[in-house]
Amino acid sequence: MPQFAANLTMLFNEVAFIDRFQKASQSGFKAVEFLFPYAYKAEDIKQKLDQHHLQLVLHNLPAGDWDAGERGIACLPHRTKEFRDGVNKAIEYAKILGVSQLNCLAGKAPNDVDNKILHDTFVKNLQFAASELKKVDIKLLIEPINTFDIPGFFLNKTKQAIEILDEVGADNAYVQYDIYHAQRMEGELCNTIEQNLSRIAHIQLADNPGRNEPGTGEINYVHLFQFLDRIGYKGWIGCEYKPATTTEAGLGWINALK
Repeated sequence: MPQFAANLTMLFNEVAFIDRFQKASQSGFKAVEFLFPYAYKAEDIKQKLDQHHLQLVLHNLPAGDWDAGERGIACLPHRTKEFRDGVNKAIEYAKILGVSQLNCLAGKAPNDVDNKILHDTFVKNLQFAASELKKVDIKLLIEPINTFDIPGFFLNKTKQAIEILDEVGADNAYVQYDIYHAQRMEGELCNTIEQNLSRIAHIQLADNPGRNEPGTGEINYVHLFQFLDRIGYKGWIGCEYKPATTTEAGLGWINALK
């Protein structure tokens, strides 16, 4: 059976973020992920991880002003210094938290900037980030995100991500494959994962429509999990979904796999 990590940005959100680690552990999770740690001291998060015997498998590089609607800055040519400062900040946190991979959100494409400029900026920023992360043995991930939920998001399909990674040319840079986003943008989940398995370091899930837990929508997750086992996927699967009711009430999908 795959290894599941609780996404603490989405799950157990009836309690404060810093209290979700305990909830995850009590619900049987051995690992967690979340969007950003930067509003908290790294030492405080590390204490929660250690206290509840949890592994942190992923968080994101700083991604601009999230509350104002920004969803990454890596493709924005006028934000290069901010991006590079963010890489250094993420490394500081990662060293303390023990996380081995960091995700880079490309951001939304401005209407007044040529696509080639955005592409070239993204590639150069990824080359910088991959180089800095390699010094501390951390993988860099990039994530295609659907343009229905985030209109204008620059990176939105697996093929585009692979081509960009080929251009970046870093052996520590991979795709973060989000099943929900991929289903909305391209489908062909099993074939796409199998064809690009060596380029995928992390997977996330949610069902569609609704972005709720597996079993609430159209994706055949029983088949998909069996398929991932069969083709030899060894990474974590982050549970990045919106619980239809409460997190605990919706965890039956995991128990059904046992």
